[in-house]
Amino acid sequence: MTGRVTVEICLDDLAGVRTAAEAGADRIELCSALGDGGLTPSIGTVAAALGLAGSLGVNVLVRQRPGDFVFDADELAAMVADIHAMRALPNPHGVPLAFVVGALRPDGTVDAPATRALVTACGEAQVTFHKAFDQTPDRSAALETLVSLGVTRVLTSGGAPNVVEGTASLSSLVAQADGRITVLAGGGVRAANVAALVRETGVREVHLRAAVRTPSASLATSAYDRGSRDTTSGALVAEVVAAVREVAA
Repeated sequence: MTGRVTVEICLDDLAGVRTAAEAGADRIELCSALGDGGLTPSIGTVAAALGLAGSLGVNVLVRQRPGDFVFDADELAAMVADIHAMRALPNPHGVPLAFVVGALRPDGTVDAPATRALVTACGEAQVTFHKAFDQTPDRSAALETLVSLGVTRVLTSGGAPNVVEGTASLSSLVAQADGRITVLAGGGVRAANVAALVRETGVREVHLRAAVRTPSASLATSAYDRGSRDTTSGALVAEVVAAVREVAA
C-alpha cells in the first residue's frame, strides 16, 4: 500500500485550526458545540478559519440542531441557507472549502431528497456524509444511496462503537466503495491503532478529535464555566500524523 493517508481533525476551537496545521494535519472538520455531538459553526467562525487554515482543507459541519438526524422542512432550509452563506464568504487564499452533512428518515435509512438538497447547495464543493451513516440499518445499501447522490466521502466507524471494533466492517465498506466514494474512518482513532487500521482496512483517510482538557482562562466561576474546556492537542495530532506517514513510507 502506497500513497499519503489524509488526517482530518475534528475541532470547535479556533486556535485548534492553527494547531492542527502546525502539527501536520491535512484537513479539519470545523464544528461548534462538540459537547452536543457537533453543530454548525457561526459564519464568523468559518470566515476566521478560512483565514487561519493555511494549507489545510476546511470541511464545515452543517447540522442545525442536536438530537436526531430527521430534519423538517424549515431545518433543512436553514442548513441549505447556511451552506450558501459559507460558500459566499471571501476566500482569498483559496482554502479548499467543503461540507459535512447528513439526514435520515425516521426508520434510519438515508433521507435521499434531503441529502440531495444539501449536496446540490454545496455546488462543486466536496461533501462528507457524517456519522449518521452508522445509524442506518443497512450500511451497504446506504453506501450505494450516497454514491448515487454524488457524496464524496462517508465518515464511519463501520457501525461499531469505534474503528478497532469496526475493522471488518470498514474493510468491507472500502471494498464495496471501490473508489466511487471515500471511506473516512473515525471513532477512537489514535496513534496506537491508526497504522493497523490503515493496513487492515485499506482506508486512506482518518478522522479524530485530538482533544485535551485546558484550564479556564477566567478566575471567576459560574454555571457556564466548568473550570476547563476541550481544545485541540498538537501533540496528539502530530502522533497520529507520524504514525500514518510511517505506513505510507
